[in-house]
Amino acid sequence: MFRLQFRLFPPCFPVMHILLTALLKSFSLLPLPFLHKLGVFLGHLAFYLLKEDRARIVANMRQAGLNPDTQTVKAVFAETAKGGLELALAFFKKPEDIETMFKSVHGWEHVQQALDKGEGLLFITPHIGSYDLGGRYISQQLPFPLTAMYKPPKIKAIDKIMQAGRVRGKGKTAPTSIQGVKQIIKALRSGEATIVLPDHVPSPQEGGEGVWADFFGKPAYTMTLAAKLANVKGVSTLFFCSERLPDGQGFVLHIRPVQGELNGDKAHDAAVFNRNTEYWIRRFPTQYLFMYNRYKAP
Repeated sequence: MFRLQFRLFPPCFPVMHILLTALLKSFSLLPLPFLHKLGVFLGHLAFYLLKEDRARIVANMRQAGLNPDTQTVKAVFAETAKGGLELALAFFKKPEDIETMFKSVHGWEHVQQALDKGEGLLFITPHIGSYDLGGRYISQQLPFPLTAMYKPPKIKAIDKIMQAGRVRGKGKTAPTSIQGVKQIIKALRSGEATIVLPDHVPSPQEGGEGVWADFFGKPAYTMTLAAKLANVKGVSTLFFCSERLPDGQGFVLHIRPVQGELNGDKAHDAAVFNRNTEYWIRRFPTQYLFMYNRYKAP
C-alpha cells in the first residue's frame, strides 16, 4: 500500500532535500562519542528487526571463516549503523575538523614516496570502517584533487546532498560509466589521485565489467576496474582502511601497498585484489559491511 501511494504521490523533491539536509546537518553537530552511541542503539535495534540482513551477515561471516555469534553479529550491525551516521560528518563537517578525528596514521610514507616520484595515486578501500571520512582526510593531505567514483542513488534529494558533500575542498566525483573511467584515468596520468571501492558487484547493464574470482573460497563477481587502473603506467596503488576506535575516540588510518603481483590478466588481478580485501576484513572483521550481498549474480 505504501509503495503504491509513493508511486502515485511522489514526495516533493525540494521538501525532501530540505528535510534531509537539516537532519544530516543536525547529526554532524553531535559529538562523535554520542553519535557512535546512537549508532550502537540503532544497530542493536536493527539486529532484532532485520532478519534477512542478519541471516546474510551470519552466512557471509561463516564463509569468511569467522564466528558469527550473537555478540559479534550485534557488533557488525552497530558498526554499520555508525558508518551510516558518519556520512553526516563526511558531508557537512569542516574538513579541518575531520582531520582532528584521526588520532594516528600508519603507512603515509608510501603516499609520500609516490608524491616524490610524481606518480598518480590509486587508493583502494573496501567497505570497512569509515571509508568516507578516511577519503576526506586523505584528500586534505594531498596537494591536488582526489576524484572518487560515484554511483548516484535513486532518490535525487539524497544524490544532491552526497554530490555537494563530496565535492567540497579538493574532492571531485566521477560517474560509474565509461566517461567516468576516462576521467579517472586522465586524473591518474596527470599525477592526481582517486579512490575505488573494490568489493562492489559490478553491473554490466550500467557498463560495469567483472570476472568471477574466489572471495573467501567462494566465487564472487569481482570488478576489473580497480586492476585496470592499477595497471596504468606511473600509478602507485595503495590499500587503506579507516579503523573506527571504540567509544567515539576517533579513527586510525592504515595504508599499505597492494600485496601480490599484477600481470594484466583480468581473472588473476581480480583475485589479487580479493585477497587484499580479505586481509583487511580479517584484521577488522566487525567493521566490514557483511550486510552487503557480495555473492549476488550481476
